[in-house]
Amino acid sequence: MVYKLLSTKAEGFSESVIREMTRLAQRYGAVNLAQGMPDFPAPAEIKEAACRAISGDINQYAITWGAKTFRDAIAAKTKSYLGLEVDPEREVTVTCGSTEAMIATLLAVINPGDEIIIFEPFYENYGPDAIISGATPRFVALHPPDWSFDPEELRSAFSRKTKAIIINTPNNPTGKVFTLEELRFIADLCIQFNVIAVTDEIYEHILYDNFTHCAIATLEGMRERTVTINGLSKTYSVTGWRVGYAIAPPDLTQGIRKIHDFLTVGAAAPLQEAGIKALGLPDSYYLGLKEGYRVRRDSLLQGLRSAGFECFIPHGAYYVMVDFSGLSAMNDIEFTRYLVKDIGVAVVPGSSFFHEPEKSSHFVRFCFCKRQSTLQTAVERLKNIRRSGASPRA
Repeated sequence: MVYKLLSTKAEGFSESVIREMTRLAQRYGAVNLAQGMPDFPAPAEIKEAACRAISGDINQYAITWGAKTFRDAIAAKTKSYLGLEVDPEREVTVTCGSTEAMIATLLAVINPGDEIIIFEPFYENYGPDAIISGATPRFVALHPPDWSFDPEELRSAFSRKTKAIIINTPNNPTGKVFTLEELRFIADLCIQFNVIAVTDEIYEHILYDNFTHCAIATLEGMRERTVTINGLSKTYSVTGWRVGYAIAPPDLTQGIRKIHDFLTVGAAAPLQEAGIKALGLPDSYYLGLKEGYRVRRDSLLQGLRSAGFECFIPHGAYYVMVDFSGLSAMNDIEFTRYLVKDIGVAVVPGSSFFHEPEKSSHFVRFCFCKRQSTLQTAVERLKNIRRSGASPRA
């Protein structure tokens, strides 16, 4: 008898396309506008804090669910920015990046037969997370150009089987910032159907066009049924540190901490110490962060439009979803391969963010967390698309 070597779960999803595109960028010498990792330095003061922590021998295990001083800093920052009172002893779990916070949360709350609602397009980890946790995903569309959802479609996705809904705001890959009205509508459904909101707010400080960030946990009736996920990676340009956290009511935190303990034991102790410095940066840092990314966004949008792309303006995060159907009859996979090999720019095919590839055959995602010189190089290369014979549509 021949046994299958891989589990059904492992066979149920593919390798990350985003990370694959980074490897292809390296192979072909392409500008990497695929993976959302800055190519500019992190703030000097937090790097120095990490070095001091290592030199000061903070190199052994921290408490599994996070060093107390770092959890205290998370609670203080959350109160200051969101107005949310958090108990660092019973409601904060420090994880190895927000990615682990998400899967630890789902493993802590999901039972066989449960359903999770996921807005689509979605960050590519959410689908595999559903599979790993044993949940059945229910996808609800976000519709361009403003990436709004149909309230009736969302309402119909809720049922007695629904255990959780994943909300990512500001959103990757679309740059959508969920409004207070949208979040109130979602909150009312969560309360009606007794559903947990798992909200990924890793881009909370990267906002444009007078949009503001609203955390669903702050809405009436949601504090006791929300897991708020965040981390250091995006706000402080330290994607390689892998320090994240989950804020949840005590009963949910107990489950998340148990799963986290057996997944990874704990996040890096010296980087948690440096995280205290990061979370204590002044308001001027966040204002500069937003303005710097706004300039990059506007520069890339101008270049993409000049090259012939239809752009959907992001109001948060640092990604742009575009429609390339006016440039090429290729599908998204073919077009991204063409861009990285022949044009020298790596992007992510839209199918990475949809559960049905045919919905995304004309979308790709660019990221702009790069130096201006990097973005300018990419824009100059993209000018060659029209002259390259990229199977243009009639």
